[in-house]
Amino acid sequence: MRSSRPTQLSYQTDKSWTDDLPVCKQSGVGFSTNQIYREDDHRQQEHSFEDRSCHCRFDDSSYLYGVFDGHEGTRAADFCFQRLAAEILLEQLNEKKTDEETKEVLRQAFISVEKGYMDSIYDRLAEREVYFDEIPQGLNLYEAYQKVPDVVENIKRINIELSSGTTAAIAYIYKNKLYVANVGNSRVLLCQTDINGVLKVVQLSVDHDLRNEDELLRLSQIGINIDYLRNCSHLGNQENTRCLGNYLIKGGYKEFDDLKTATQEPVIAEPDIIGGIPLDETCQFLLVMSAGLHKSIEEATRTDQVNKYIAKLVVEQFREQGTLTGVAQAVVDRVVRLHHDWYMSNSAKTGPTKREDITLIVRNFNFPMPNAITSPTNPSVTFNPILSTIPNNYSSTTLSISTNESLNRNSSIVTNDDTSSTSDAQSVNDTLGVGPDGRIEAYVDFSDYYRNVEIMKKNGTLPKNLDF
Repeated sequence: MRSSRPTQLSYQTDKSWTDDLPVCKQSGVGFSTNQIYREDDHRQQEHSFEDRSCHCRFDDSSYLYGVFDGHEGTRAADFCFQRLAAEILLEQLNEKKTDEETKEVLRQAFISVEKGYMDSIYDRLAEREVYFDEIPQGLNLYEAYQKVPDVVENIKRINIELSSGTTAAIAYIYKNKLYVANVGNSRVLLCQTDINGVLKVVQLSVDHDLRNEDELLRLSQIGINIDYLRNCSHLGNQENTRCLGNYLIKGGYKEFDDLKTATQEPVIAEPDIIGGIPLDETCQFLLVMSAGLHKSIEEATRTDQVNKYIAKLVVEQFREQGTLTGVAQAVVDRVVRLHHDWYMSNSAKTGPTKREDITLIVRNFNFPMPNAITSPTNPSVTFNPILSTIPNNYSSTTLSISTNESLNRNSSIVTNDDTSSTSDAQSVNDTLGVGPDGRIEAYVDFSDYYRNVEIMKKNGTLPKNLDF
């Protein structure tokens, strides 16, 4: 007897435990949904928003920021962003003494989430097998479509669900050190000042795509013709060479013509990891973004200095906006307009006819915000007075940025308090909302309540059992 067909994956829930984690107040998020460009300029989405992100504080020594750029739906992105946060934040990291031990925790978190996701789609695989059993023997899918079109359509529907995958780029601050791990082409950038006060941007993540020579070498070693891949934009059914999820290109990779020769799964979930980078006074701000941001700039400007371009936009908005969310959203809006105007001004309408989802997380450390509504304080992070260099075990390029205002190491650093002369006790009071009289300022207005009580007293309608 055939098993009943499931209607829902086991991990789907209405609420995530991460919803209850405190949001990091030193960060902000901006986003924009994807868009198909039309001649009438009418807004049209190709699909629902598939990016997921988190920017949370677990305790005074742990902060997690992550962007998950999903494809073929949100199943994988939803599952992985919730589970990866749990794997990292609930791990007993207090027992980890070295950077290598912490990095191993991150690596194991990625591997565990990948396994958990693949286990969660077992029901879909079983359902697909039931449908395959309904196809007459000896027929391929094209021939089967002529005889049992409904069955073939259901197989195609399930294959789309099985193709759901996601990139993952996380930045984890633990005990005043920064660790970065990623699969796919979502990016993490760190902006720092050098000894001369010049702002530089460093890419800490690795783009796992077909432009990455290291990835092409890895694929060639498992039997794939990389000369063919050099002329391709996709590997199987996706553009990334690493991801979380997407069973169809992993367990089912032999079904793709360009991957048949592979001796093992070509798309992997093994992350690239770097850390720990000391968060000293040179660190200005951190950016975590989905590929939609840097790809849109690259397409619209044809620049080979995309990271530099993004950092400049962020610096401009730091000087204009009053909140970090305002900074992140303003940068996203600028990029959206830039890409749209580029396409609409292109009379030949060559190149991409759409733009993907965009997500940007901005985490401020020390960069000044002259129009800040509240000063971006961070009492939990202390700075090492000894300058430490970023580990050189990665191949990313450091780029200098020329800004309108010279960044002097002494003048550009924002201290933890609004004024450098404020005492520690006063700083704590400010954080708790304690006024000059030592009393906590009221945050609920009871004036209407007391006014009505007085009216009831005068009218004699106040309940006798109430004692005022």
